[in-house]
Amino acid sequence: MPYLLPIALLCVSNVFMTFAWYGQLKYPQTALWLVIPISWGIAFFEYCFAVPANRIGHQVYSAAQLKTMQEVITLIVFAIFSITFLGEPLKWNHGVAFLMIAGAAFFSFHKWT
Repeated sequence: MPYLLPIALLCVSNVFMTFAWYGQLKYPQTALWLVIPISWGIAFFEYCFAVPANRIGHQVYSAAQLKTMQEVITLIVFAIFSITFLGEPLKWNHGVAFLMIAGAAFFSFHKWT
């Protein structure tokens, strides 16, 4: 359970984070004074999932592994969000960048002797 629960919590957290940070891009006419508190309100729920994810996850993962995991999850969630919510296609160079980050995850989780 401590291996999988942090991953699930980070996935939920990243959905909230992505909407908090980038959801407002779909509404460029909305006043910034209104967008900021709405984004903060959404981000509150991100923290409600991210903090327990890291606390539980740190029982079985290092802090560096948790951060790397969070970045990979963020990119996956963002890619889906970008295509489905914003209607922005991802290009080949985005794929290459994502693969490089996946490579970083490999080095973070690989047991070196």
